[in-house]
Amino acid sequence: MKTNRRDFFKVTGAVGAGIAAGGLTSCSQPQAEPSAMQFIKDAAVNNNPQQFNMCGYAAPKLDKVRVGFVGIGDRGSGAVKRMTYIEGVEITALCDIRQAAVDGAQKILSDAGLPKAKEFVGDENEFKKLCDSGLCDLVYTATPWEWHVPVGLAAMEGGAHAALEVSAAKTMDECWQMVETSERTKKHCVILENCCYDFFELLTLNMVRQGVFGDLIHGEGAYIHDLDYWHFNKPQDEKMTDGAYTKMWRLYENQRKANVYPTHGLGPICQAMNINRGDKMDYLTAMISDDFTLKNRIEEKAKEDPFFEKFIGMDMRGNMDMQMIRTNKGRTILIQHDVSSPRPYSRIHMLSGTKCFAQKWPLQHIAFGHDVVDEAGMKELREKYEPEIIKRVGEMAKQVGGHGGMDFIMDWRLIDCLRNGLPVDMDVYDAAAWSSITPLSEWSIANGSAPIEVPDFTRGAWKTNKPVELTLAGGGTTKVRNLSNANAEGQLDV
Repeated sequence: MKTNRRDFFKVTGAVGAGIAAGGLTSCSQPQAEPSAMQFIKDAAVNNNPQQFNMCGYAAPKLDKVRVGFVGIGDRGSGAVKRMTYIEGVEITALCDIRQAAVDGAQKILSDAGLPKAKEFVGDENEFKKLCDSGLCDLVYTATPWEWHVPVGLAAMEGGAHAALEVSAAKTMDECWQMVETSERTKKHCVILENCCYDFFELLTLNMVRQGVFGDLIHGEGAYIHDLDYWHFNKPQDEKMTDGAYTKMWRLYENQRKANVYPTHGLGPICQAMNINRGDKMDYLTAMISDDFTLKNRIEEKAKEDPFFEKFIGMDMRGNMDMQMIRTNKGRTILIQHDVSSPRPYSRIHMLSGTKCFAQKWPLQHIAFGHDVVDEAGMKELREKYEPEIIKRVGEMAKQVGGHGGMDFIMDWRLIDCLRNGLPVDMDVYDAAAWSSITPLSEWSIANGSAPIEVPDFTRGAWKTNKPVELTLAGGGTTKVRNLSNANAEGQLDV
């Protein structure tokens, strides 16, 4: 990558985001200049050869997985709790800018009868000390989005595998940095896409793998979620660290005219279509509506509370954005994103094949032709095609919780892969490709919905890479412990 391009992204972080790398300090939102948009297009090109193929790579077995957590808010604290139920996990380090957050995580460990973890509390760069400490085999990151890649890179450079909450990266340059660092260090960089492990998604994926769908033709996914409460959940402390999103970073992110959160809908579709493993996303075109709600909501909130006056005048993204993607094998994908319209939650999750059709929202159903399978038929399909991983840990996952259990299945599967020396389900190429939809959609939207090529982060290896065994239970040797303390609690904000 050219030095000047790297320097550019270090300064801007994300084109049009108005967020400096040092923290969320600005309310203003400069519009992206044509030259800035050119950086996105230029950064999509990387002619460096693949250093090592991380797809299908089995890292050396770890009898015990020492886990360090960076970012212990609502999402991070839930991950700490889930990991206390998984055998072979030692929670060795906790990092956050807030002592209260670390204290809360220490209580989770104490309640589970586990030893206290080493604390890393301080400024926003305290994670570097954790990554350099040698205490962790896996660094699990649930920070605001701008810190995902910096923490992940530090983890891999420090000798640990990296697990990054979604989306993994914000810029094209960050996507390539993840890929190149993972290949060079031979450390996994896993995107924590929990929706790939939901029960219906796994059922339909197994049906695809068993040939029930025939050839897949089209898929649709989405993140449609009215986040009004979370966007305007005002922090009560002066440092703005105790709200739903520290420093209200999620509201600030909605200035970017792009799909800033594509992976919940896209991930399960990519797994079903074997993207990066026999097929690849070829190009996309994107479109966004005007903003019909956020600007008005800010003005309404400012009338109620002077705190929100600072947000007046922010140039907010539109309500609905859409990306149409064509794959190398001629399949199509539609992804939608809307977090500011008053409508029911939906991830759609639709798969259409030459023999079968399935859709999860608004009504979960499977069809073979015009007629939807009835309740008895659905029961038969579940009994016949329920994946091995669900049979192994599905009921236990429901007890532990985390969005109905899918969070726990994701965590259990990751630990089981690391303990048994198995390839991970979602490797760095998935993290990069799925996350790249954000800058690519930004470019397309800024250029009148023009098509833009999706980079091949595998550098040609997708042609021979093999599909992951996501529906299987892997080594299946990792047990679940302390289930008597489980209460099936989980965050609503998927």
